[in-house]
Amino acid sequence: MKDLVNKFYKNHALVYKAILFIVTTFLIVYLFPKSGKFKYDFEKGKPWQSETLYAPFDFAIQKTTDEIAKEKEEIEKTAIKYFNINDAVKANVLKEYNSNFNTSFPDSLYNSANEIKQFGKTLIETLYEYGVTNEDELIANKAYVSILNDRVEVSKTDFSNIYKQSQVRPKIDEALKVNNLEEYAKPLSILFFNIIVPNLEYNKSLSDSALEERLNTISHTRGSIEKETLIISKGEIVEGNKFLILKSLESEYKSQVWNESNYNLIVFAYTLLVALALLMLLLFLRKYRLDVFNNNTKVTFIFFNVLLMVLLTTLVVNYDSKYIYIVPIAILPLVLKAFFDARLGLFTHVITVLLLGFIVPNSYEYMFLQIIAGIVTILTVSELYKRANLFISVGQITMIYIIAYFAFFIIHEGSMDTLKWDTFGLFVLCGLATLFVQPLIYIYEKLFGLVSDVSLLELSDTNSKLLKRLSNEAPGTFHHSLNVANLAEAAANEIGANAMLTRVGALYHDIGKMKNPTYFTENQSSGLNPHDELSPKESATVIVDHVINGIEIAKKNNLPDRLIDFIRTHHGNSSVYYFYMKEKSINEDVDIKDFSYPGPKPFSKETAILMMCDSVEAASKSLKEPTSTKIDNFVENILNKQMDDGQFLNANITFKEIQSIKKVLKRKLANIYHLRIEYPE
Repeated sequence: MKDLVNKFYKNHALVYKAILFIVTTFLIVYLFPKSGKFKYDFEKGKPWQSETLYAPFDFAIQKTTDEIAKEKEEIEKTAIKYFNINDAVKANVLKEYNSNFNTSFPDSLYNSANEIKQFGKTLIETLYEYGVTNEDELIANKAYVSILNDRVEVSKTDFSNIYKQSQVRPKIDEALKVNNLEEYAKPLSILFFNIIVPNLEYNKSLSDSALEERLNTISHTRGSIEKETLIISKGEIVEGNKFLILKSLESEYKSQVWNESNYNLIVFAYTLLVALALLMLLLFLRKYRLDVFNNNTKVTFIFFNVLLMVLLTTLVVNYDSKYIYIVPIAILPLVLKAFFDARLGLFTHVITVLLLGFIVPNSYEYMFLQIIAGIVTILTVSELYKRANLFISVGQITMIYIIAYFAFFIIHEGSMDTLKWDTFGLFVLCGLATLFVQPLIYIYEKLFGLVSDVSLLELSDTNSKLLKRLSNEAPGTFHHSLNVANLAEAAANEIGANAMLTRVGALYHDIGKMKNPTYFTENQSSGLNPHDELSPKESATVIVDHVINGIEIAKKNNLPDRLIDFIRTHHGNSSVYYFYMKEKSINEDVDIKDFSYPGPKPFSKETAILMMCDSVEAASKSLKEPTSTKIDNFVENILNKQMDDGQFLNANITFKEIQSIKKVLKRKLANIYHLRIEYPE
């Protein structure tokens, strides 16, 4: 049992990766659609590339969405609207008409009062033949009305025979004109306005129920295809009825063939494919980015981003697949390039897009667009900390989306007549959403303890609190750090290392000297050397401790671990040779470990560059009457000694790159000392 625990502890990093791999695989599969995919790919207007297809089973031909929508629209136009009639209203209107008529038309003023009265009664009979309603908004595009009295239909007509209250005045004017009674229009209109009220009340529940019943009778299919019927031959153009039959077969295939009996088998197949894709990602990390592979936090970060993109895409597809291009997939390579490198960003992006191909419609078109956009992202985005660069790159990415989509649309449709311009708007929104990468990088830095070039740019400001303190408390060390930063940045640029990271690491590598600044020669301005009062071993301890003190100060000031690595490794496990030899002259029985730095050795190109530049810059102060030859030999001796001591064995730096760094240091030192090139005679 103890051996098992020890074995588990030794391999806990691999166990964690295995668990992360399994959990991510199952989460992605969980988000996938739980149905199979139609095994044939086809496009409208294109030749059928597969073998001649016969119907594998009986199935119905489904109507298109437009056809069903037109049928629904027609039913809604011709739908019967039900009204309840109140018979008492007409009797009350006639009663009020008779009682109010003499007041409006007294005999002393109107000779034709009886004729007018009879005209009014006839008009009331006309208005209430079918009824009067105030439901004006129900009239448009409606054909029939059923009038009910106590739930029994008493009449059926169309809307043209029903009067609305707004139509009463025009009807009076028309009737008066026909009967040459226009002079009585005003008093008669006033009288009718006061007495005419609706006798029809709209029965919404019954009308809606009848409409729903008719809508439910709509058939979603038209005709059927029997098993073994020829559907399409190889090379035949997919169009018209052939296209509809194929779409029907695809839909039927998904709903019938992929049933509960083989659900588990489908999930298992999805799991294999997702696991294979994620395994390729892990193998890539192990082969080309071993430092990332060995860091579980970084592996978790990469897998989290892949899962996040799958989740966002799934949510959008489930809501409405036409908004699929609004998901800013280009954020993934942007983020990974900001924290790692372009190659890892592109590889992860391609793996993610392949996984999304299982979810999205038109998977080939989608994957082509996203992979091209990812390549453009990697190629165009540089120095992400510069805001203008990000805006320019996002504009280029958006333009690539638009151009590629336009090309695909022309290929599919053969014309621009039905081009969906609103899709271009989705690409613009996608571009705007991609700008969210800046705050997202900041969030990731806090969550995962990573550091990007944006943060490095902030830390490189010499007016920052910590560097300001260094310049005040140890001005010589601050000046030394600036010189080392300039040398290191030039060397990093020469061999393609991360120049920004190297420069910032150089600025902070000696902050530990702030604790005892006068014990370091660059800060001794009075000519007094405090080491004169210490033993060689005590002096060595003070010198060596500046590394440990620097780590403590860095952690108190929340510097990223990537910068602390520069403090920890810039002397490797080398020794304070001067004090070692001084002690040895006094006591031969000396252990060199007591005069050595705790390490570790540099384990990246950037930390190795800092060690070289730090040693060369510090030792260059001792050069007397420097010449080009002296500088060349001086640089060669220091770097060769570090190589002989094995200081760069853990760093992924080559002999060729070290030779390039030597050339840069020689040239820079020659410029510092204002030396002319020695030309041969």
